[in-house]
Amino acid sequence: MSLNQIQKRLDVSTPGRGLFEITSDVQSWVQASQMTEGLVHLLLRHTSASLLIQENADPDVKVDLERFFKRLCPDGDSIYDHTLEGPDDMPAHVRAALTSVHLSIPFADGRLLLGTWQGIYLWEHRTHPHNRQIVGHLVGD
Repeated sequence: MSLNQIQKRLDVSTPGRGLFEITSDVQSWVQASQMTEGLVHLLLRHTSASLLIQENADPDVKVDLERFFKRLCPDGDSIYDHTLEGPDDMPAHVRAALTSVHLSIPFADGRLLLGTWQGIYLWEHRTHPHNRQIVGHLVGD
């Protein structure tokens, strides 16, 4: 048995802070690879955004997550020295440090093995629009 590998870059433009679902993009990539079984690893190439797997059925989850992090890491807090790019600069880095910039998701029969209500999200932590890059590495057969 030999394993195949593919790398791909996914560009995501965000309008500002929020959770943006990328599940269908990742699923399309897995299907296009024609691999039936394996693992996809995603790496977000930024320090002020993150990747996560979260519920994709009830939009209140996204609102509540944002509300929680707004309380935990408020913009403009005087505790921060790093404010070169504005009052949301350091809070965005803290948010990313508390979450993750990479994910690994298995697949079988060409389908991501996510749970019924799970989706893959890029979580933009900055308040202004950004262009984000995700590098994907697919390994399988």
